[in-house]
Amino acid sequence: MADVIVVGSGATGSMAAQTLVEAGASVLMLDGGQRDERYAALVPDEPFVRIRRNEDAQHRYFLGDAFEGVVPGPVATGAQLTPPRQFITRGVAEFLPLVSDTFFPLESLALGGLASGWGLGCNVFSDAELRKAGLPAAEMEPAYEVVAGRIGISGADDDARAYTSANLEGVMPAPPLDPAAALLLDGYSRKRGAMREAGFRLGRPALALVTRDFGGRKPTALNDMDFYVDSNRAAWRPSIAVESLAGKPGFEYRGQFLVTRFAEEGGVTTVFGRDLDTSQERAYSCRRLVMAAGTLGTARIVLRSLGGDGVRLPFLSNPYTYIASLALPAVGKAVPERKTSLCQLILLHDEGGRHDDVAQAGIFTYQSLLMYRLLREIPMDYVDARILMRYLLSGFLIVGIFHTEEYSEDKRLWLERDSATITGDCLHATYRVTAAEADKLRRRERAYSQAIRQLGAWPLKRISPGHGASIHYAGTLPFSESEAPYHLAPSGRLYGTESVYVADGSGFRYLPGKGLTLSLMANAHRVASRLT
Repeated sequence: MADVIVVGSGATGSMAAQTLVEAGASVLMLDGGQRDERYAALVPDEPFVRIRRNEDAQHRYFLGDAFEGVVPGPVATGAQLTPPRQFITRGVAEFLPLVSDTFFPLESLALGGLASGWGLGCNVFSDAELRKAGLPAAEMEPAYEVVAGRIGISGADDDARAYTSANLEGVMPAPPLDPAAALLLDGYSRKRGAMREAGFRLGRPALALVTRDFGGRKPTALNDMDFYVDSNRAAWRPSIAVESLAGKPGFEYRGQFLVTRFAEEGGVTTVFGRDLDTSQERAYSCRRLVMAAGTLGTARIVLRSLGGDGVRLPFLSNPYTYIASLALPAVGKAVPERKTSLCQLILLHDEGGRHDDVAQAGIFTYQSLLMYRLLREIPMDYVDARILMRYLLSGFLIVGIFHTEEYSEDKRLWLERDSATITGDCLHATYRVTAAEADKLRRRERAYSQAIRQLGAWPLKRISPGHGASIHYAGTLPFSESEAPYHLAPSGRLYGTESVYVADGSGFRYLPGKGLTLSLMANAHRVASRLT
């Protein structure tokens, strides 16, 4: 019997397991374990431009053997998942069914979970944001440092740093900046006073991407292939942590396993689930259980385990909007061969200057995700649109805005029995913003459009990919100082249980617009540290 069972291998599960193993606990990790076994090995260690010019088999990993990389219809959740990344969602429709006509999330049964395709953005929450989320600043601050020391972070000392890496030590230099993004940064430097007066800050993002040798990992190769492969292991993925634990005593990994529920009796916690290869039911025992199955996955397991028929849980999901934009001075200019596909700049909106209501826009240049994704958004025939976009592409920018998120009554999820599914139930969800929330979103997006113009780019089109497209979910089991059903103690313990802890984002009571993955990992380390 293991000291601790950790459910899930994503950003939070891998971080909690590492903390536990390093403290001497025996850990069994139960996980869906889906992997890419087809495409990543085919991708040459070459820059995108050279691959496009020289490789005969490039259609396999750019479009997919069954053209699964060509997704019809409008932009939606997960549109950036290329064929080598589509293992992330393999099996989800069958084993994690969700029904909704208003909420369209992304879930994963992969080794590494959703963080296998994470954009690597790292943000430290301010004390005000931590209080709103229900997280103790005194414990989170050292936890951020531990996580940063494990994953490696690059960034810059600029106007954005207070909102990204803040006071973290050992931040590496940021990767090179693309010319179109550099034009925006130059525009900001000229209008910095007016931009700051309007509540905006522009700077380089902090990324879990190493730009120098770090713990056996090599610097980013700048191949512009970040949406396909992780060259040199420069990008931190949870699989790196899981693989490093695999050779250590006291750690065991079991993939192809779907955890469905747990039960406590006589000081022993039993975890029940299904072997995905054989469909057989199995059970494993432990002294303590750490749930890190993702906000929606953990909600399913807790509702089944506590007899949650009819219980409607709250949840949070950052509203997300794209603004396609054009930096005209960069149009028709050469694009560097050595570059990163990842976020180039972040534009933060802290209107009140209190760091307690901050929206964040990631600014991306565009190349390696291929032009066909853009052509279907242009009101022209494909032949003419292709000619136009070849000329415009060097100045094309995607500005993705993450809004803040708080609870409201029409954001709920619940389980319903369904004999047609493997688990005998199905998660249902509804997500609707209030009139006040909708008004705030519109006002903020107008402010962002004005800011983009001030920086020297032209907003072309606003695209809403639907609720859930942010892939930032939290809040189903809120932290509470007093015991309450379907809530978590500040320690992460699930009220109503003796030894079940939740290490993912289920407890967060508020979501800043800033990326939450670094804070998820810091909280997972914090929760696991209390068990050692």
